[in-house]
This record gives sequence, C-alpha cells and structure tokens, in this order.
Amino acid sequence: MQVMDQVRERSGAKVLLALKCFATWSVFDLMREHMDGTTSSSLYEVRLGREKFGGETHAYSVAYADHEIDEVVSNADKIIFNSIQQLERFAGRCGGLGRGLRLNPGISSSSFDLADPARPFSRLGEWDAGKAASIIDKVDGFMIHYNCENADFELFNQLLGRIEEEFGALFEKVEWISLGGGIHFTAENYPLAAFCDRLKAFAAKYGVQIYLEPGEAAITQSTTLEVTVLDTLFNGKHIAIVDSSVEAHMLDLLIYRESATVMPDEGDRRYMICGKSCLAGDIFGEFAFDHELRPGDRISIQDAAGYTMVKKNWFNGVHMPSIVIRELDGSLRLIRKFTFEDYMSSLS
Repeated sequence: MQVMDQVRERSGAKVLLALKCFATWSVFDLMREHMDGTTSSSLYEVRLGREKFGGETHAYSVAYADHEIDEVVSNADKIIFNSIQQLERFAGRCGGLGRGLRLNPGISSSSFDLADPARPFSRLGEWDAGKAASIIDKVDGFMIHYNCENADFELFNQLLGRIEEEFGALFEKVEWISLGGGIHFTAENYPLAAFCDRLKAFAAKYGVQIYLEPGEAAITQSTTLEVTVLDTLFNGKHIAIVDSSVEAHMLDLLIYRESATVMPDEGDRRYMICGKSCLAGDIFGEFAFDHELRPGDRISIQDAAGYTMVKKNWFNGVHMPSIVIRELDGSLRLIRKFTFEDYMSSLS
C-alpha cells in the first residue's frame, strides 16, 4: 500500500483495486486509504465496490444484459463497454455517467494463451482504431488491458510505445485512459521512479488522467493458506495429504498448471503435497522439508490472496478455510468461519 501511495503521488495516476482478483472486503478499510476505488467485471462486483470500498467505482463487463444495465449505472462513476455495439446499445441509458470503450491493441505480455487478451479471435475489446474513431464523440475515455504478471518495466514501456503508435490520435481526444492491471510495479527492485515518470509523461502528452487497475500487485505476499497434514504415504514419491484442495481453494494453480509456493523449500526430505479431494491431480506441488512430515504438522502455502478467495468453491464438500486477518499490531482476528450450512446453502 505504501508503493501505491508513491505511484499516486509521483505519477499523478489513480489506482483502482481489481475486484476480479481480490474482493475480501474485510480489509478494504485499510486499502481505501491508499487506493482511489475499484474496478469490476460484473454487476455484483460493481455493487461490492460501491458499497464496501467507496471512492471511484468503475464498471466494466464483457457484456451487459438488458435487465442489469440500469443497476450497473446507478452504482458506477464510469462505465466501460467491451464493444462498440454494446456502447451504442446502452449509451442512452447511461445518463451523465462517464463512458469508456475497451481497446485491444493486439499485443500483450501474457505467456498464457488462456489469459492472453490479445490471443487470436479475442473477444476482449475493439481492435480497429478506425472504428473506435467513429464513436469518439460517445466516449470520454479508453481502457487497455495488455499486461499479465509483467514485472519487466522495459517490456511495459515497449508495448505502451507500440500502443501509442496505433491509438495515440484517439488518446488526444479523451479525458482518461486506464492501462488496466497485470503490472507488477510492487515487485521487489521494480524501477518505480522510471515507471512513474513514464506514466506522468504519457498523461501530459495526451492531456489525460491515467488509471491503473492492480489486482495481484495490491496483495502479493499478503496472504497464506494454512493447511494441516492429515496423512502420509509412499507411492514412488513421499506424499503428504492436507486438509485443503487445489481445485476448491487455489483453482488458478490447477487452471494454469502451476505449483504453489512453500517457504523455505529446503531440506533433504521431499514431499508431494496433495489436496484431499477425489481429483487425481489435486496437487499443490513438490517441496523440500528439513524434517519428516507427520499428521498434524502445519504447512503455510505462500502468496495465496490473488484469484483464490474470489474463486473458492465447495467441490467434494471440502471444508472451506476460515478467513483470518493479522492486524498491524500482530493480533489475529477471525473474520469468517464456514459451516455445513454454508455448504448446503450454496446448493439447492
């Protein structure tokens, strides 16, 4: 959050929390002191941002439905449309609300096809600068999301330069530009001064207010998933089964076929840490320990905030981890403990 303050002060950019990544509103009281508001991907996220975070509330959706557009408008400060067709369809129902259009520059930093907004035939945003120019009188801003886990400032700078070549003439005609999320400017040793100066120069060149939409960058290394070993066995590898599930509690690891992180991951005893669901591939990863694991041992899965609590589910009825906040003074506060009734009410 201190880095957020530095970016806002030095660059003049406004910083919005991307609720699609992290929406645990119990800590919004702290975050709102260092961020300008929220950005969303659905009606419910818009409402959550307005009711629980405050500040500026930006509404975006890949597609709005007729029955929800009025409620979206009533809870937002700006509304961003994914296509020109949606913009023209709903412009008359936006009143005096600021309106934006998502642009797709056809380039991105993503190494995952699944998450690449510039993948072939992408539905995410308008690719044609000429078409966007034809509706310039109907918008006052643009949103461009082209970064994904990008901690490389030079790559960010290079891609932004190419985007300026394509869409710069449009930028001069609007009031604000959102550069989206996926920029890991809170990473250790990130050249923050150069990043801020680039943003400030961009804003001055086009006469626009810059918005950033950090998700992971706002909560990296803030959270752990605390699990307990239930059983151990050896089937060619040493295996430890814990009271959690990748599919239920850290779904992104399964989707992107990535390993969890356990620290310090050192020692001469190596274990494959597995979840307790019936899914054969319910595996957190393989890690080294300096001792033999036994039932009852605790393991901390690191960096477990982003895209976890917003995706958690009740697969197999595996018990949901409680949500606990460690206050700034080190004390622990239990926020939510899930029960069988929560599981049952999620069904019908």
